[in-house]
Amino acid sequence: MNFIAMDFETANGKRDSACSLALTIVRNNQVADEFYTLINPHTDFFWRNVKIHGIHAHDVQGAPDFPAVWQHIKPFYTPNQLVIAHNNQFDNGVLKSTLEHYDIEPPAYLTLDTVRSSRHLLPGLTNYKLNTVCDALNIDLHHHHNALDDAQACANILLYQDQHFGDQQIKPFINMVG
Repeated sequence: MNFIAMDFETANGKRDSACSLALTIVRNNQVADEFYTLINPHTDFFWRNVKIHGIHAHDVQGAPDFPAVWQHIKPFYTPNQLVIAHNNQFDNGVLKSTLEHYDIEPPAYLTLDTVRSSRHLLPGLTNYKLNTVCDALNIDLHHHHNALDDAQACANILLYQDQHFGDQQIKPFINMVG
């Protein structure tokens, strides 16, 4: 299986306030590469977001803004590329809103939400939060709400689902964005 797991953290409640991003690149069912960066969103940080992810405004002062980050990651977002996230409405929304904020045309790509696939393939969990699914599958999640750890965990959830249920059970959860 080949895909990219994506996770964003935001500075505040606005979807265009990305302050960190991680990608976990999976090729042939193995983590082949990872990408992590802080992002300077040039906006205020809300205390509740800071409490969740621990990223402060001073942490991103020297970080690139999103257009600079986009130049590095844009090749990953193509119509044939599967980009997954746990609660992908949030992460796809952050990507789309941030691109629109900078007047960059959002790309078309395939997406899958591991919350939805987990609800279907793993019935009976008390909830389908990332940490709950990871606990149920014995997947390490060291620092929940650290974008890189969350992207790695999401990738491992889909790898587990592929190994235990097969790609035919996963394909119905793939949709096109853009």
